[in-house]
Amino acid sequence: MKRFLLALLIFQLVGCTELQQVVNQLPQGTTGIGNVEIAQGLRDALNLGIDKQVDKLALKDGFFKNELVKILLPDELKKVDKTLRDVGLGSLADKGLQILNRAAEDAVSEATPIFVDAVKGITFNDAKQILLGNDNAATNYLEQSTKSKLYDKFNPIIEKSFKKVGADQIWSNIITKYNNLPLTNNVNPDLTDYTTQEALEGVYTMIAVEEKEIRTKISSRTTDLLRKVFALQD
Repeated sequence: MKRFLLALLIFQLVGCTELQQVVNQLPQGTTGIGNVEIAQGLRDALNLGIDKQVDKLALKDGFFKNELVKILLPDELKKVDKTLRDVGLGSLADKGLQILNRAAEDAVSEATPIFVDAVKGITFNDAKQILLGNDNAATNYLEQSTKSKLYDKFNPIIEKSFKKVGADQIWSNIITKYNNLPLTNNVNPDLTDYTTQEALEGVYTMIAVEEKEIRTKISSRTTDLLRKVFALQD
């Protein structure tokens, strides 16, 4: 307001050309937000995704009844599923699909600290560019920066969870029954690897859900820093 009155007073005293020269020298507004603050705001958004969305995956049916992340059978096992149902073993096929998701749910409950540490250690080389990117730009950056390392940590947890929920025994039974059927080609899929990949994708998917909420809904920005940072992309 003071700047406006000052400009008005100057306008009354000098011509337009002189006015423009003076206005150009007036202090310009600034956001006061640097790359460090923006980067921390992005980390906070990703951590909210873990707190609000990923934690849900660790609950019973967190994967199995969430159509966004439900783990389906790999292509190699779709023919196994169909064949078992054709010969009256539909309940075994159902159990096999459910148990894959149970293993992922169990693993996420143990692996959440891994994702928290990953977010904590992430370095945003160009935080402002990511902030002004698409609705899941920060999540994509997290995935690109951490997926390989997280896979190495997540895979043994999935293997342990397979044993814990009995997935290894159930799938051994399923595959043995299928391989013993006439006119079938033997299969021996690496279900630990497959479930690890799918579980990781599910985690990133749910983090992206929360990132989009924060980007598109002011009410989801629950801290001063989130409000300050994400106001820049509105």
